[in-house]
Amino acid sequence: MAYSVNVSVEAPIENLIQEITYDGQEIYQAPLTLSENLTKIAQKIDFSKTNGEDVKKEPADSGNKDEEAKDTTAQSLWPWDTVRTSLRNSLTEVCVLADVLSVAREKRYMVLDPVPQEAVEVKQMVQVYGRKKALSGAAQVLMQGAERLKNCQNELARNRTTPNFHIELLRLRQNWRLKKVSNSIIGDLSYRTAGSKYTQTGMFEVTKAEEEDENSGSPPSSPNPAAVTPAVPSSSKPSALRVTIPSELQGVAYIEVLCQKDQEDLCSANINLLNSNTTSSNADIHWQQKLEAAQNVLFCKELFSQLAREAVHLRAPIPHMVVGNQIMATVLPGIQLIIGLCHSTGNDKKQAAPPHKTDHDHVLEHSLHQLLREVHHKNTHHPFPHPSSGPLGPSKRRCLAGPTAADRHELLEMTKSQTLLEQIIQQAQHFFMRLRTEYVLDTIAKEVKDPLIVSHWNALNSPTQSCVKINILTHGYDSMYRTSLIVHVGEKSLKCVCRDGRVMHMSYEPQELRDLIFCQIYQHQIIAVQSLAKCMGWQFLSNSAHLGLGAVEPLGNASSCILASPIGDRMIAVRCEPQTGVQVAIAHSPRKDFFPGQLVRERKWENLGGSFKEVRWDKMEGKNFLNKMELLMASLTSS
Repeated sequence: MAYSVNVSVEAPIENLIQEITYDGQEIYQAPLTLSENLTKIAQKIDFSKTNGEDVKKEPADSGNKDEEAKDTTAQSLWPWDTVRTSLRNSLTEVCVLADVLSVAREKRYMVLDPVPQEAVEVKQMVQVYGRKKALSGAAQVLMQGAERLKNCQNELARNRTTPNFHIELLRLRQNWRLKKVSNSIIGDLSYRTAGSKYTQTGMFEVTKAEEEDENSGSPPSSPNPAAVTPAVPSSSKPSALRVTIPSELQGVAYIEVLCQKDQEDLCSANINLLNSNTTSSNADIHWQQKLEAAQNVLFCKELFSQLAREAVHLRAPIPHMVVGNQIMATVLPGIQLIIGLCHSTGNDKKQAAPPHKTDHDHVLEHSLHQLLREVHHKNTHHPFPHPSSGPLGPSKRRCLAGPTAADRHELLEMTKSQTLLEQIIQQAQHFFMRLRTEYVLDTIAKEVKDPLIVSHWNALNSPTQSCVKINILTHGYDSMYRTSLIVHVGEKSLKCVCRDGRVMHMSYEPQELRDLIFCQIYQHQIIAVQSLAKCMGWQFLSNSAHLGLGAVEPLGNASSCILASPIGDRMIAVRCEPQTGVQVAIAHSPRKDFFPGQLVRERKWENLGGSFKEVRWDKMEGKNFLNKMELLMASLTSS
């Protein structure tokens, strides 16, 4: 049965190393062409030999020096003369042999009769010993053949459970970089091909499982028990390969991110490409999982090393601290971001299972993981145009700085770039700003039952920018009027765009957003009453968004409006205050307390509205504010 397998064919590394660059790349000499290879082989021929014997140089007299000089000159003119002479002599001998055979076949020319020989004395014991020796030789040949067949059968039986070594090596080569160095196969786990500058070596060794199984009976010479590969357990499928990984890359590693406020854990994130319940013994797992775990350890170490280096060089209002395997940075006042490297080799049982945090944030986990990936991608994918050979030049924006007439400030902005630590701090700041905004909106929605507050978060956001649309409406009257505003959540600030086009900027303090929402709620109530009055046929007399009467409000300003009935005999005054709430008063016309006197005799003055009397709003029937106002208008109109 034939199997179709994708084979990666690579030229054997037999060329000499010409140069090794500073990043570890090896530059080999170009292979020889056919003509150069023929010339190299021809140089190995010793033309001073004839028929396998060296030409003996005998001492010559002075008279024969001219003849030797002529022979030397002739030989130097055509070095293949000796080869031609040898071939000619061989051809002559073959021709003579062919003539002898042709003559021997013709009986008329030559008759070959057997030559009688003397009879050999036959000894019986000699024949017995000879036959015995022949039988023993034949038996030995048969035993060797049977042993080979037995070994082949055992190999086939073993291959039913263990894959073939070459097939396994082929699969390993398809996913990992390998090269042969002095009769051993060495692989590389590092990210140097992606432009990584981390100095940790990621070399691993690949051997055949049979060779190690034979030596498993002898005591290990290495003092490190993790370096010795034990036998494969029967529960898992054995492999024909054995992969040896350096001790510094064994085990499980992950990056732990904690956000603390007054020594309280607010959130945590784990960058872990491997499950936390991975077995502590690296020898019991498959070579693919073992290599992935080692590459994960290498990636986490490189990420932490770069973050620590940036934390030392960055200048912040509150300096960043690097202590051991932890990096501490201040995100907002009173809030710290802690990034730690956790590496468990499996030898310490206490560190085998890291503690799980309750608040696990997948956004920070994904962001920190992708930041270093983006750096590796940018190192290998430079924007066009760039030269096909030679050092890479400036970016595309700097190349176009001349035609676009960029000034000095724009050129300086082009040279600036954010480090990984700055980006993760900005994302953490935005994360807290979003948490605070969500908390404020949810709290107000629980406290305020009338009107309703509905928040719609945009699903497509950037790591440092998100948007929420807030709708303020009254249940049952949402088609009549609703107040909409959009809040843009940034890193350290909020920007609110109101319905009337006003733009307000707020800091990271949540109380500012809370005050703004409450002001928008009571402005919504006043405008909604005016829209309801138009539907009920009532007249809108006046309104004020910043009422100057009454006590000074600690938060915002009071709003009010005055409405009149269709025939003008009833008036309603509505006052909304962020602190006190809603107050409603009504007045009748004509005035019931009008008494004409000597000074006022005309009856027209009795049509003036009377004094406003406050309505006991908590005793009114209705589900919400607008429902009560609708019932009040209806009752005043019918009476």
